[in-house]
Amino acid sequence: MTSRVLVPVDGSPLSMRALRHALREFPDAEITAYHVVDLFEPDYSTDVESSYEPMIGSAEWYRAVDDATDRLFAEVAEVAADYDRSVATDSDIGDPKRLVVEYATEEAVDHVILGSHGRPGTTRPLFGSVAETVVRRAPVPVTVVR
Repeated sequence: MTSRVLVPVDGSPLSMRALRHALREFPDAEITAYHVVDLFEPDYSTDVESSYEPMIGSAEWYRAVDDATDRLFAEVAEVAADYDRSVATDSDIGDPKRLVVEYATEEAVDHVILGSHGRPGTTRPLFGSVAETVVRRAPVPVTVVR
């Protein structure tokens, strides 16, 4: 029986589709929406233009990341409300591929559900690099939503 589901979210349509799938397929499970701010691809996960700009690590940068994460989690709450559910949220800054697998391992998650791609126009034929790595390395079953 699945009691804890992890859904990595980045605001993309497929990550929201994965969240809806989790809410629909696991009505009794505790669902956690997990957002990782990727320092090397901030254009799709935050409003920060470039991780190489000198503002990284500044109070302004952290404020921008916090604001973007708050907006994303508000969207998550709206989706959950459509199913009369609430969703726990958590976030980190770093490499999404590594941190999603780490979270699934350390937080006793039973299942991971994620979108096949975080960004549109990806060059990978079937999975994005985060989905591919999570499928290969997660210690629990993974469902990839397309």
